[in-house]
Amino acid sequence: MDPGVREALFRAVEKEPFARQFDLKLMELENGYSVVEMTYRPDMMNNIYARAHGGAIFGLIDEAFETACQTHGTIAVALNVNVTYVSSPEPGVRLRATAKEVSCTRRTANYDIKVTDANDRLIATCQALAFRTGKPIPFL
Repeated sequence: MDPGVREALFRAVEKEPFARQFDLKLMELENGYSVVEMTYRPDMMNNIYARAHGGAIFGLIDEAFETACQTHGTIAVALNVNVTYVSSPEPGVRLRATAKEVSCTRRTANYDIKVTDANDRLIATCQALAFRTGKPIPFL
């Protein structure tokens, strides 16, 4: 992967307001591959059953998807994201979203994303489709 793209994406995530709000950390980044982590905080246990809010887990998934999509150096945006929530994390646990590119054409790319906890317990799975605009990332 281009080192300039890699560095720019790490910097962008560090500055991104959403990533800062959820304390999302970009851990690994390669072509079509990204690992993002966050600590599942007690204040994220705010659904009506006092369990993990799906939006918090989706935010982690979306950050891994977003960063994996941009590794080619061009803007890619979500067309479809399908999440299956498997289990609810315990408060305080570190969650990891791993996004892997499954296929990539000139205009679309498919990603397989898994969220696990520190004990490798599956929290959620995701299949996501990105539209590749072909336009260069503006913050490079």
